Amino acid sequence: MRNFVLASAALAGIVASANATFTNYSVVTTAAGALNVYQVYGNFNGATDTVLNAFQIHNTNGSGLIQGFTHNDALTGGAASTVSGTWNPQFVLAPGAIDSFLCIGGGTGFASGNSTNADPGFGAAGFNQVGLPDTAAAGVAGWFNSNPPNIQGRVNASGQVLLGQFVLSSSANMVLFMKVGYNNGIAGSAVQFGEGTFTLGAIPAPGAVALLGLAGLAGRRRRA
Repeated sequence: MRNFVLASAALAGIVASANATFTNYSVVTTAAGALNVYQVYGNFNGATDTVLNAFQIHNTNGSGLIQGFTHNDALTGGAASTVSGTWNPQFVLAPGAIDSFLCIGGGTGFASGNSTNADPGFGAAGFNQVGLPDTAAAGVAGWFNSNPPNIQGRVNASGQVLLGQFVLSSSANMVLFMKVGYNNGIAGSAVQFGEGTFTLGAIPAPGAVALLGLAGLAGRRRRA
């Protein structure tokens, strides 16, 4: 009987692991004067789900470069800049800095040992550029945990993994698409993939969208 219970428990664990999936992205927004800080999380329903990489990030409006981000890191000398900077999480100068960076979980700063790296889709500059190369223009841009055994990308107690922080003008708005690769955190386990979109900026309320539509209709009638 005891062996049967143990076998059943093991089987349940395997089934739970197999059914663990990516569910969506969520964005936590913090106002910082004229800027908004957006922290983007991947959400999963498995207790040991572990993100390995994020890729194919691109703007759904089809633009060739995703830009307008503010950096405040070791490359900018600790000054806010929209013309220089890096996406490397190790170059973040202090916890909570108003800085744009990418990661597969882990901490920030040189002491964190964050093992997130840019893949070749970023081009020769790698993480050391102010914007994000769009898939349409520069191939498959993404980032990955270069040391998977450290399970840096494992979900937290809320089933989330931080994938990046984006700092933009509070008036900016963009909808980005992205894919993630993940497994159950066991070496050699099958890699699964999830995808979805997330919004950086305010989402107009349904009433506001309707009013915008009416305004456009009125403008067309005046020109007719």
